[in-house]
Formats: sequence, structure tokens, C-alpha cells
Amino acid sequence: MSKVSVRDLPVEGRRVLVRVDYNVPLLERDGEILVADDTRIRQTIPTLEYLISRGAKIILASHLGRPKGKRKPSESLRPIAARLAQLLGKEIQFVEDCVGPQAERAAHSLAPGQILLLENTRFHPGEEANDPEFSRALARLADVYVNDAFAAAHRAHASTEGVAHWIAERGIGLLMEKELRFLGEELSNPARPFLVLLGGAKVSDKIGVVKRLLEKADVLAVGGAMAYTFLVAQGQEVGSSRVELDQVEIASDCLRKARERSVEFLLPQDHYIVETVDFSKRETSPGRYTLPGEPIPQGWKGVDIGPATVEAFRKVIGVARTVFWNGPMGIFEISSCAKGTLAIAQALAQANHAVTIVGGGDSVAALQEAGVADRITFVSTGGGASLEFLEGKQLPGLVCIPDRPS
Repeated sequence: MSKVSVRDLPVEGRRVLVRVDYNVPLLERDGEILVADDTRIRQTIPTLEYLISRGAKIILASHLGRPKGKRKPSESLRPIAARLAQLLGKEIQFVEDCVGPQAERAAHSLAPGQILLLENTRFHPGEEANDPEFSRALARLADVYVNDAFAAAHRAHASTEGVAHWIAERGIGLLMEKELRFLGEELSNPARPFLVLLGGAKVSDKIGVVKRLLEKADVLAVGGAMAYTFLVAQGQEVGSSRVELDQVEIASDCLRKARERSVEFLLPQDHYIVETVDFSKRETSPGRYTLPGEPIPQGWKGVDIGPATVEAFRKVIGVARTVFWNGPMGIFEISSCAKGTLAIAQALAQANHAVTIVGGGDSVAALQEAGVADRITFVSTGGGASLEFLEGKQLPGLVCIPDRPS
């Protein structure tokens, strides 16, 4: 997929509206709202530095949280402006709306190389409704449109799709280019063996990816709660573990296809099990590891992979040449259930022989908690967007960008 890039666009001295994804976690410290994780902000810096070097007048648009079309001070982008200023070492102007006279005055008064961050686009109901009038109002701010928000590209919202219909000059940013290269080119023609590691809660969320990657992978390893639906499809006893009964037949079909295609399909052979989970307190009742092959007793549920499974997954990571990982191996937000996920993060960091690609919020959080994010080939910003892209679905935020002439 070769899209028109920011490098193909005439940006010198022009107002460039850049859709970024600054939907980052915030925290309060000593009465001040701060950015808790600036990964997504940092990943846009190459695009911003390119535009600064070309003398563009840069206008940044993003959403934050789910304010549902209403102004919520707790979901203002003002703290992001402060953090971006620190990272770039230059002033970031901020305006308390994203459309209208105030935003237009601020945008039209920019000098080359200056940056303006607009307020949360989701403070307006027209954003998520992809309202044409709201899209036109955004378009009035700029001469050029650049979408660098891969994580939001699967949403047909005004700032990700609608605005592109009102600005003739449009392309993708350098982060979006990188996402497409690694999730597209690298996984379309991977160095082999190609290992896919999937985790998370629901088979239904990832069944499209499982089916698609079964056509390409040499090994598919599944952990997390979704593994129990596959284990039930194999006839195994999983106690009170989370199972999507309406997906068992689909899981069985995937296992059959894996056998037909000689794809090695690995599932957990041992588990960390508990009787109760309290998500509000982020704790569980006392747990234990099962032995490899031991059925999970009734009244107990699997909440993480066990040491034998970690070792089995580590072995296939050790010989893979390309690895794609999406989704935790257990209930990662509870520390006692995070050991398997953190072990996988460490194993990937040690796979210096392989191209390693990681996507999904909890997987990326595991890399950061383990302190190994900088040892991964590529960390994708996209959760749902990366899964839909890998399924082969059309992403609205990409479809609206013209293809580069061949």
C-alpha cells in the first residue's frame, strides 16, 4: 500500500493540519495534570521535525478519551501541549477549541515552523458523527492535511476521514508510513519461521486476524483468556475460566485449518489459577500453578500462562525470524497475573535475530514495564486499527488518502 506521503506534499510556508493520536493517559500530581505515558507523543516527533525543517505552519488535531461531544476539563489536551513543548524544546501554542473563529485566528496567525495544538476534537458531537459541516470547519484551518494517527485510522470520524474530502493536498505522516511498512510489507512477506503470538480476552475480537494470519504464519501461539475457548474446542477441561461458547465451533475450525496448512498451533499447557478475581481492587484470591496437562478444576479459572507454557513460547520465539505479538497472556492489570506477559516481553527483547513487531495496549505496556521497549524492532501505536488492517479491512483514515502514482 503506497500512499501519498508528507514528503510528497508542498508544505513550505503552508498551514498543515496534522491528525495525530494524543489519546494518552493522564495523571494528577500535586494538583497538576501530567502525561503518564508519552509514547504516542514521541512517535509523532519525526513528522513534526520534518515539517518544522520545511517551514510549515503546523496545526495538530487529536481526540482524548470519550467526552461524547461535551466539553470536559479532565479531557483537555492542554497537558499534552506542555509535554510536547518539553520534548521538542520549543513553544507549542494551544487554543481552547478546534473549530470556529478562535481556532481560525490562531491557525492563520502562525509563522513558518510554529506549532498550534487544537483542543480535543471529541468535545464536538460532529467529530464522531463525521458531520460534513464540522469537517469543513476543520478544513478551513489549513491548506494541507496529513494523517499521522494510525491508531485512529479505523474510525470514520471528521478529523480522520471527513476533513480529507475538503482539502485537496493530503497525505500520510512518517509514523503512518512506518506502521504500514511493518504491519503491511514485513508481515506480508515475513522472514521465516514467522511466529504470531496472540493474547487478550476474546476470540471474537481477534478471530479475523487468526484466520488471516493462519494463511501466513508458521507458528501460532495463543494465550490469555481467548486460549480457553480454543482449549474447550480441543475437549479440555478449563473449570470456570472465561469461554465464549458461541465461538467454540469457530475455534475448532481454526484448529482444523492449522492442521491442514501444517501451522503449529500452540496453546497453554499449564496455568496460574485462582477462585475469584476482583477487578475493582486489582487482586485475586490466592492462586496456584497447575501441572502441565492438568485439567483446571471447577470453581477455578485460568488467569495467566504457567512456567511450562512460558518456556514453550520462549523456544519458538528463539528460532523465529519474524514475530508479531498482540495481547497479554493473562490479566495483565493485576500484578500477580502478569508474570507470563512480562516473560514474553523479555523473551522478545532477547530475540536479536528476529524482526519483532508488537501492537496492542497491554502488550506495549508490558514492554515498558519490563524496560525493553527500545529493544523491539517496531512498536505499533494501533490496537484495533492494527487488527483491522491485518484482517485486510479498509481503514477509512487510509482510504481517504490518495495512492502515490506508480
